[in-house]
Amino acid sequence: MQELEREETIAVLNQIMELELSGVVRYTHYSLMVYGYNRIPIVDWMKKNAAEGLLHATRAGELVTLLGGHPSLGIGPLLETHRHDIGDILRESLEHETKARAAYYRLLELVAGKSVLLEEYARELIVDEELHADEVNKMLRRPGETEAFIV
Repeated sequence: MQELEREETIAVLNQIMELELSGVVRYTHYSLMVYGYNRIPIVDWMKKNAAEGLLHATRAGELVTLLGGHPSLGIGPLLETHRHDIGDILRESLEHETKARAAYYRLLELVAGKSVLLEEYARELIVDEELHADEVNKMLRRPGETEAFIV
């Protein structure tokens, strides 16, 4: 088994933590800006995603401290586009989720064969992010469309 690159692993975990926290803020903001007939289920879905993002951020922070690092107080990028159409919100969400998913893939690449704990964590969160992206992708389609929306 190879030696874990501790500092780089901590840096990636902190990046994940920051991205997840920006997702919490983003989904909370989005949930406040939804209007129209389908508001309640969409707001509930967004609140669920905000809560899940907080759990993901906390898990990343716990792993940072497990490795002897210091969890970041930073937050990932927050861009206010002032576009609050549900389609725009979902496309922005999908773009953000793509960045988070890439960070988890980077972590997996970094820890593969070096730490079962971190490897399994990365795999589990990649699955979560892939399924979440699929949900958003399906929400962006019109009834009867089967082609995936690509970011």
